[in-house]
Amino acid sequence: MSSNSVSLHRVLTASPEKVFRASTDATAMAAWLPPYGFLCTVHHMEPKTGGTFRMSFHNFSTGNGHSFGGNYLEIKPNEFLKYTDKFDDPNLPGEMTTSVWIKKSIAGTELKITQEGIPEQIPADMCYLGWQESLDKLKRLVEPVIPDA
Repeated sequence: MSSNSVSLHRVLTASPEKVFRASTDATAMAAWLPPYGFLCTVHHMEPKTGGTFRMSFHNFSTGNGHSFGGNYLEIKPNEFLKYTDKFDDPNLPGEMTTSVWIKKSIAGTELKITQEGIPEQIPADMCYLGWQESLDKLKRLVEPVIPDA
């Protein structure tokens, strides 16, 4: 297993329930998870312990993409998600494990993420930059409060 890993921390001015929903809703995931310049197609998503998911990221500039999928190892609603990821591309071997801690804070929600087992072909710094972009998109999705008309 690769020792490549990243850790991230953010505080969002949104409720843990809203952050959790954004992490378990296929349409929301397609909106915020891919870094800038990428589109996401969620083929399947069953966010429950023992459930599975499949999705693809597409580079908007080149049209190239990559697909991946995994298993939900543990889910505690509004508190914790742990899942695996495995790329379809044999040139990106191994299985990654991502853990997401969601905790109510005075400001809204404290979010901690670790991703371990990143394939050696993906520099950890590049993965970290991609996650920073994704978390910026998550912030822009969950922080606005838009009332229904």
